[in-house]
Amino acid sequence: MKDWSHDPQPRRGTLSTPPRREPLRPEPFSPRADPAALADLRARLRATRWPDAPAEAGWSLGTDLGYLRELVAYWADEFDWPAQEAALARLARFRVTLRDLRIHFVHARAVAPAGPVLPLVLSHGWPDSFWRYAKVIPLLTDPGAYGADPADAFDVVVPDMPGYGYSDRPAGAPLDAIAVAGL
Repeated sequence: MKDWSHDPQPRRGTLSTPPRREPLRPEPFSPRADPAALADLRARLRATRWPDAPAEAGWSLGTDLGYLRELVAYWADEFDWPAQEAALARLARFRVTLRDLRIHFVHARAVAPAGPVLPLVLSHGWPDSFWRYAKVIPLLTDPGAYGADPADAFDVVVPDMPGYGYSDRPAGAPLDAIAVAGL
């Protein structure tokens, strides 16, 4: 095991704190957007100052202005954040502190296991979040509901990488893949 007490200056993208020795204590996590923050976001979207664009420029000068106006209007007036929060809440979510970072993760247990269940960790890339796997998790935790053998169910864990989703952003340089794996 590495002796962290005499570690020289860590290389960029690594963690300099030693691994945790006490048991991990995951805590349930159910974030809710502040209604005032959502109102502020909608107001700022509605107040967008649009650039002038040549008629029929389309995508030739960057993002098509008509498309962008429709997208901003959708986010300002149509996007249903409470419905999105309800969809997110269907998954059991937690946070645990690993080397001074609060890491968010989904932990979906196998439905009606008939015996030992294997854990399966799904990791997303950069940038992304646990939501990438929202449609796959039920297939893995309850295969019997989809016509497969219920004995093939997994306990699924999907962490958000540091700095993405609901996980803390590390101070200093972004973490590289080796440092994230070491968490």
